[in-house]
Amino acid sequence: MADLEITDLTVEYASGGYVVRPIDALNLHAGSGELVLLLGPSGCGKTTLLSCLAGILTPTAGSIRFGSTQITGLGGDDLTAYRRRTVGIVFQAFNLIPSLTALENVEAPLLAERTASGAARARATSLLERVGLSDREHHRPGDLSGGQQQRVAIARALAYDPPLLLADEPTAHLDYIQVESVLRIVRDLARPGRLVVVATHDDRMVPLADRVVELAPKTKQDGGAPIPVELAAGEVLFEQGSRGDRVYLVERGEIALARICSDGSEEPLDVVGPGGYFGELAPLLGYPRAATARARTAAAVTGYTVQDFREMLGADRAAEVLGRAGGRTGAGHAIAGRAIAGRANGHKVPPPKKPVRRRAQKRSAAKRTAARKG
Repeated sequence: MADLEITDLTVEYASGGYVVRPIDALNLHAGSGELVLLLGPSGCGKTTLLSCLAGILTPTAGSIRFGSTQITGLGGDDLTAYRRRTVGIVFQAFNLIPSLTALENVEAPLLAERTASGAARARATSLLERVGLSDREHHRPGDLSGGQQQRVAIARALAYDPPLLLADEPTAHLDYIQVESVLRIVRDLARPGRLVVVATHDDRMVPLADRVVELAPKTKQDGGAPIPVELAAGEVLFEQGSRGDRVYLVERGEIALARICSDGSEEPLDVVGPGGYFGELAPLLGYPRAATARARTAAAVTGYTVQDFREMLGADRAAEVLGRAGGRTGAGHAIAGRAIAGRANGHKVPPPKKPVRRRAQKRSAAKRTAARKG
């Protein structure tokens, strides 16, 4: 029976001209027979990690070992054999061949390996019976429900009885009735001799799992006193891709925010001076930092919890921050905000002035016109 061992795994790639690091120094051990959930929102690295486990994507650093196989060191025929015999993949979009029946879809990988047609047919029939689709084996994908297509995809992934089964969002397109049957099958497949790893954002799967890996750990929204930080010129406060639970207010000096590009260069985003804040979206939304914060001059900043930050701004202004910040840079997870009018001692910021009503503006304009005529 094979265990999974992931050590210091880091995945970094270029996207839109910038460097993205969805997985940073991940460590994980899971044993045979376990159902492991990779839990988190879209974009947190779930599918990226599955791709590394499947031998489809090569990580930037670190290693993955399954049993005696060092996955990150495979290549050529060894990698092909691993993908074919050791790992089974259940894709989020099912990836069934529309022109083939359910039975033929499950047979396909077996026939591709030149398995005798009779043996391939018997194996496919047995697998469809296992997932409760004996009465649908001659139906094409277009004639099956989403849950039925998902079960065909599971049966196909089991064609070679792989000891490692990977499933990407298996409940994403299913209603609650179809989800029940799929979850029961997934749970039943995690038995001694097989490790099942599921990427999902569906919390309903948590009670079924033996191990839950949160790829976007929840940051602390409250608790903890403000943290004062002194920075020398050029010193980095936090790096792009790191995680944090503090919003920072500049007390003295200047903080430069920059985004790392795919060619290694830096794109300046903003410079924050005394009374300005930055780094708000990472802890507010649970994202990694989307920029690097570096002291442009000798500087002093104070790190506040999300709760303190909300109280300092007020609920309405905190909501404005999200909309304004996202609109300035697209990603905008670690960018400067408007200078805070109050001090950083917990005083709430005065609310913004109410806009002048359009009707009043028109009335004033009419009075001015009448005055000129008079």
